[in-house]
Amino acid sequence: MYIITKDDCIGCGACEGTCPVGAISADANGKYEIADSCVDCGACASVCPVEAIKA
Repeated sequence: MYIITKDDCIGCGACEGTCPVGAISADANGKYEIADSCVDCGACASVCPVEAIKA
């Protein structure tokens, strides 16, 4: 499963727009998180400009 390191996340939203299953959303602080519905495709990690998403 992929995870987003919130300390590294800049809140740009690129990952959310790329997720084919809608498993990424912003929390109350504008940082993104990945839900359990993630299918491990890696699309989000490939577009993160700060490499905050890792498998």
